[in-house]
Amino acid sequence: GRINAALAKLDGEILRAGRELSAQRRRLVPQLSKAVVKQLGALGFKQSHFDVAITTATPGADAGGTFSASGLDTIEFQFAPNPGEPPRPLRAIASSGEMARVMLALKTVLAAEDEVPVLVFDEVDANVGGETANAVGEKMKQIARTHQVLCITHLAPVAAHAHAHYVVTKQLREGRTISEIELLDKTARVEELARMLGGGSHAARKHAEALLR
Repeated sequence: GRINAALAKLDGEILRAGRELSAQRRRLVPQLSKAVVKQLGALGFKQSHFDVAITTATPGADAGGTFSASGLDTIEFQFAPNPGEPPRPLRAIASSGEMARVMLALKTVLAAEDEVPVLVFDEVDANVGGETANAVGEKMKQIARTHQVLCITHLAPVAAHAHAHYVVTKQLREGRTISEIELLDKTARVEELARMLGGGSHAARKHAEALLR
């Protein structure tokens, strides 16, 4: 009886903490959504909509079965990349490139609070160019002030924002494909960016040097 009473007391304390956490989340959702939409605008989604749907469990007789380490809530990110579309679950509608840009927007907003030490963005710049490509690079540079960021990219305006560059190559040796990665020095960085810009011409090299300043 004493143990059951102690368990019931703990369940009550956990339930109160869970409800308070749920209330805080609901208060912050509009602020988070607004901040993420602002970041998405700079990443090429000019009229997108982002929201966070929160479903809070109502504990029944077996209250303990409802609790989890993250509280009483199930959370779903919802996203509408184009105007006139209703928001739908991000996991169900976004392409890999869209998903990466939404996560980049989220990480930019949450960078000061996020405790994840390393972030990897794989071709986050898919299907973008021009100003958006530069904005993608700027966002990652901003996140890199507090995190280690690794980015795989084929766009020079994105790569130019990095503090260090590695080039990945594949070679066929004795019937096997071998992948190699090499840290580039200052001269090689310019040459690689020039290659990404379309070749080794004098104009491409000058453009690469300008991007790296």
